Amino acid sequence: MINKRLLVKNLLAHNDENSFYDKKRFISIGEKEGKAKFLKHVCALANSNPKNNSFIVVGVEDEDNKIVGVDFFDDSKIQNLVNAYLDSPPLIAYENIPFPHLPEGKVVGLVTIKSNGKVCALRKNIWKYYGGAVFFREGSISLPKAFDIELKDINSGKVATIEQHARNNIELTLDGVIDFMNNRHPDLTSSYKVFKEQFVVCWAGQEKKVKDQVYYSRVDIELINEQVKLFYSALDEVTITYDENSFTTLEYIQLGLGSQQKYYPLEEMTITFAENGNYNINSELLFQPPQYDKKTLHHIFNANSALLQKLQKGQTLTSHENEDLLHLPDTYLICYLNGFEEAKERMEEARPLLKRKSGKAYQILKESLRVIRKVRYN
Repeated sequence: MINKRLLVKNLLAHNDENSFYDKKRFISIGEKEGKAKFLKHVCALANSNPKNNSFIVVGVEDEDNKIVGVDFFDDSKIQNLVNAYLDSPPLIAYENIPFPHLPEGKVVGLVTIKSNGKVCALRKNIWKYYGGAVFFREGSISLPKAFDIELKDINSGKVATIEQHARNNIELTLDGVIDFMNNRHPDLTSSYKVFKEQFVVCWAGQEKKVKDQVYYSRVDIELINEQVKLFYSALDEVTITYDENSFTTLEYIQLGLGSQQKYYPLEEMTITFAENGNYNINSELLFQPPQYDKKTLHHIFNANSALLQKLQKGQTLTSHENEDLLHLPDTYLICYLNGFEEAKERMEEARPLLKRKSGKAYQILKESLRVIRKVRYN
């Protein structure tokens, strides 16, 4: 098994980006430009490495390789994005890699790209790139090339060496379990489970019992062998179940107008472990958004927009408006889920304002945007 934290460190030791490795401060696939640039790099790395893995490390300063981290990203449907826009798409995985010095909720993103051995090309136009375009890597740059160019394998040896140096061992695994349970989450209920005598899953959360069901909040779940954060949420309620072969989480979100709050199942994630040292993660979106009267939502949408305008103008908010600010992300989310497409644009406008004004409201906003991303990709 590969320890992904060691893999990131070994990749960063190659200070300059090259034809099998790229690094980014962040990626933004929620907008056309960011999505197009991401697809361009995926296409170029796949074509430049037809017989081995390529990587994009996210959350690193370009100039000095300083690891600054990004928000936890849990969208398992990133493969759907690649399949929708690329012909001969590669297999792609996005993993969240924890580093001890990063703040809670911050990780390094590791994108692993595995070519299918055929020329990968853009399937359709996106941003300023035309359908049919083919990209390759030249050093650290992804450039368009002729479609009939030959795929060459020049990096297999280098990548194999980097991956070999990142192999896990029993010491790293034990250190990881002890660090997770004793140092990183001393104030939470922590547990671990060994699967197939190989995989160690650790989880921590604030435990709450309702009737016979145990729920967790402030949840952190990691596959210690590979140093991969499987799940992280500062707000939502989560149930955890497992047997000898699998580990399952069911995530709930709280939504509603005013005092009419209710928990809704959002997504079920199941990790199935095999005897041969492999595992598979399957996610199923279960969310059925609540529906409300359009006239009521128009009133709420306009009230939110008026509050947002006051923030943009730097005006002082009343105590009642500060309370409304905490509900702004969730009510915009409800508006979006009921057909108000412009609500997402308002949420993006609110992002920098809430980050400066209210840390709690900003955190709720990030969670609300995560729900929108999941719903859109499904």
